[in-house]
This record gives sequence, C-alpha cells and structure tokens, in this order.
Amino acid sequence: MTAALAGIQTLIRAHYPDATFDLSEGDDPSGLYLLVTVDVEDTDDVAALYSEQLLDLQVEQGLSVYVLPLRPVERVYRELRERELISSAKVG
Repeated sequence: MTAALAGIQTLIRAHYPDATFDLSEGDDPSGLYLLVTVDVEDTDDVAALYSEQLLDLQVEQGLSVYVLPLRPVERVYRELRERELISSAKVG
C-alpha cells in the first residue's frame, strides 16, 4: 500500500512541488490515509490529479487507501479573516 501511495505522491509533487504529506492509519473507514497539504484555492484541483489512480487502487486492487487533500491552516485562517473584514466593512 505504501508503494501505491508513493506513486500518487509523485504525481502530486509534479504539479505541486511544495505539497507536504503525512501518512497514517485510520479507522473510519479502516485503512491507510495520505494527508496532502497543498496551498491552493480549491483542493478539487489536487484530487483531480489522482482520482483515477486512487479508484484503481481501491476497486481493482482492493486496497484500503485514501487520499485527503487539505489546505494549510494558515491559508484557511487568512481567508476567514479577510471575509470577516469584508463583512465588517459592509455593515459599518
């Protein structure tokens, strides 16, 4: 499973060289989870890169592997703060 996820990491790094990865076991559902942190506006763009390969691993090879693209906490916080400032400016 780790080797299979390494291929997905390589694919993501080709498009997002600054991506970071964390591999852990999970239980909902049970399996191996690859958490991918990428500083992008929309994580769907990241998921589109590996979705077919992941489907093959899960369905064709029967592996319980999952990939979760995440945005950095700092970016999410910054965007929330900007929305809050815009909302405050509209009210005031």
